[in-house]
Amino acid sequence: MIANSAKPAAAPVAPGFRVADERLVKVTANAARKVSGLLQKQGRANGVLRVAVIGGGCSGLQYKMDLQDGPANRDFLVESAGIRVVVDPKSALYVTGSELDYVESLTEGGFKVKNPNAATSCSCGESFSA
Repeated sequence: MIANSAKPAAAPVAPGFRVADERLVKVTANAARKVSGLLQKQGRANGVLRVAVIGGGCSGLQYKMDLQDGPANRDFLVESAGIRVVVDPKSALYVTGSELDYVESLTEGGFKVKNPNAATSCSCGESFSA
């Protein structure tokens, strides 16, 4: 018989994300209700909203939002208005201090980002420059 053949207990793994607060990004009650409803509809009750900044749009940068199962390695995780938002480190440089709102309107409805870092934005409000 071999002594100590049992596998040693695995060391606890630290999460690969960092917890941040609403100074990074804040979510309004309207946006939280919409995101929560979308997560429920997709069967992701414990999911997160990913907010990212990518190149593109008529002003050079644009927002990308996506629903995901959880944070990825190196993400910042913010809990705001009862939902969880994740932001990658590069996007965090552009969205720090932003507020995410949801507006129900016939002509200009949808998610809106109020970003204090945006130097200019296009007339449609979908892109910005920093």
